[in-house]
Amino acid sequence: MRVSLLGLGTVGAGVAQLLAANRADIARKVGCGIEVVRVLVRDPGRARATTLPPGVLTADPEVALGDPAVDAVVEVMGGIQPALALIVRALRAGRPVVTANKDVMSEHGRAVWQAAAEGGTDVFFEASVGGGIPIVRALKESLAANRVRRVAGILNGTTNFILTRMTQQGLSQQQALADARALGYAEADPSADLDGLDAARKLAILSSIAYNARCLPREVFRQGIREVAAADIAYAARLGAVIKLLAISELRPGGVSMRVHPTLLPRAHPLAAVHDAFNAIYVQGDAVGEAMFYGRGAGALPTASAVVGDLMQAARFLDRGGAGTGCTCFHERAFVPLDALVSRFYVRLRVMDRVGVLAQIAGVFGRSGVSILSVQQTPVFEGATAARAPEADPHGEECAELILTTHEVGEDRMAEAMEGLGRLAVVSGVGAVLRLAPEDL
Repeated sequence: MRVSLLGLGTVGAGVAQLLAANRADIARKVGCGIEVVRVLVRDPGRARATTLPPGVLTADPEVALGDPAVDAVVEVMGGIQPALALIVRALRAGRPVVTANKDVMSEHGRAVWQAAAEGGTDVFFEASVGGGIPIVRALKESLAANRVRRVAGILNGTTNFILTRMTQQGLSQQQALADARALGYAEADPSADLDGLDAARKLAILSSIAYNARCLPREVFRQGIREVAAADIAYAARLGAVIKLLAISELRPGGVSMRVHPTLLPRAHPLAAVHDAFNAIYVQGDAVGEAMFYGRGAGALPTASAVVGDLMQAARFLDRGGAGTGCTCFHERAFVPLDALVSRFYVRLRVMDRVGVLAQIAGVFGRSGVSILSVQQTPVFEGATAARAPEADPHGEECAELILTTHEVGEDRMAEAMEGLGRLAVVSGVGAVLRLAPEDL
């Protein structure tokens, strides 16, 4: 099978390397060889560590896609354009496409699948979620007989690395982010990671497959990790929990709910033991029960492993004159907004250290129908960060830190309670409002 590779960055170079290193084994497993005959790059003259035959590199999309010898296309450019246009063109021409592009598949999946249908071919996108973790094919094929109830997981390695460093080494978020940048886990602008957009796009893809319905990133509630401080890590530990950025989607009677937010997980939960830049996806189905998929969520060779695996699948289908599984979004499901859900909460408040403060706060919660589960008060965060020392209000009164957890309550009622707390003179600041993991997760 002759392949046109669109992009030769970290993942593209990994794909070329893996195809070359395991050429013989791949040919035996598939029944034919897989050869890269065209590679689309910005600058063909630039020196590269990857060695390719003369004439393979081109900066012209017409050469990369117009070569009649090309049987399949691999897109590892990233971004939405020109990747989307090139993917659609290849599919309409009847060539199967393998892509690692979560942006395209989450935001423009309908257009991609329509092009595949027009060309009588298929798109393979295992590498778009979870790097080398085989979760897409597992949901589309191995678990296809299940009615999936929930998908939950750690889908962003950068934030997981940051939270791991904060937990294990007591670092501030900025210190942990600096370490992530130094190791290549974080971009110069880490907003997509820290604000949960990367995880939301991946969750939309997994939810679309799990519930056989078109789910979009804009339907995912997002709360990133920016407000998670060293104090919250320490207080979570006192509660027997760790903080993870979880992506959670559920099939409910009213439709599909999707959310990404920092979550306090019990230390005994399997996802709590997922450290550093690793990813894990937890699936609950009516037949399989609970299944967890774990591995490296990014990197040249882990992602290349998924890309080449998809290429091998595409080669088998081409050899047999067929296509792959195709689009499985055959249901129309409603979107369930966050306000319709219930959660348990962790709240860190900065309050004036005086008699009667707790009664005022409890009164606000009570009027909003929020039941308090536990309360801790401390005059100072007992961590290593000097910035957490007691503060004073503008009139010189000392402040204390108040940590509350709640019983399960409607998201709308909790939002009302937080608005009420903001109007209390004795509350000088809200440090963090985080969610506890669902009790049945």
